[in-house]
Amino acid sequence: MSGSLFANALVSGLLLAGFYAAVSVGISIAFGMLDVVNIAHPAFIILGSYAASIANASIGADPIVTAVALSPAFFALGLLLYRFYHATFERRGREPLRGLAFFFGILFVTEVALILAFGVDYRSVTARYIGTTWRFGTVDLPLRLFVPFVVSVAMTLSLQVFLSRTFFGRAVLAVGQDQLALQLMGVDPVRIKQIAFGISIATAGVAGALLVIIQPVQPSLGREYIGLVFAIPVLGGMGSIAGTLAGAAILGLATSFTATFFGPSWAPAVSFGILLFALAFRPSGLFGR
Repeated sequence: MSGSLFANALVSGLLLAGFYAAVSVGISIAFGMLDVVNIAHPAFIILGSYAASIANASIGADPIVTAVALSPAFFALGLLLYRFYHATFERRGREPLRGLAFFFGILFVTEVALILAFGVDYRSVTARYIGTTWRFGTVDLPLRLFVPFVVSVAMTLSLQVFLSRTFFGRAVLAVGQDQLALQLMGVDPVRIKQIAFGISIATAGVAGALLVIIQPVQPSLGREYIGLVFAIPVLGGMGSIAGTLAGAAILGLATSFTATFFGPSWAPAVSFGILLFALAFRPSGLFGR
């Protein structure tokens, strides 16, 4: 094992961890804090990728600028989706199984709609930094990974500050624990959950723009991320943003080192083996209570 190979694998793993945090922080909010098993989350990530790709191809917009500009639209989509989910399933006490089937339907309907509209060809974007790599000695720092890393960490840390320092953020943390206590304080739990779910969908749109910077996308790619977006919050501790960062770092490093020294085909097995090993000794996750 050469020192340069080890250093490059370490840097790649850390950069990949930043992206992993972006794709999974929305699940940490929806599943960990709101108890909404939004298995369609990867579909909204792919929607974000396609939105960034279309804007880039038509007007040359930077994918990250597109993601920020479209965040209110993804937020509004999350509001509408949760309102329908609550009225149809949650209010009637049918959310455990039928709600899961509903989100499965959203996942596959979105995939089919994208196939019918755009076909199955891979789509990519162009930006000044995508083909650029900084070199520090023998260590490479590809900007197509570094820029998504910076955006992802900034988004995740902002959410952590928002949820821990504001009244609304504390209400989100409390809504999954004691809704009656929130009602006694004059807070509408449904409204809190609706807004928080909108935030989770908005993060998916941003993650989609980061994904299309890292690699080309096609409609069925979202299914490859279903296991990952749930594994990271579970490993870190459900509902913990800090745990999501820690879980993303562990799986990102495990993926990078395994792919570098043993081959890419071993990476998923090793990553999820780490998840099972960790849960065997700490079922609540690293930062779980």
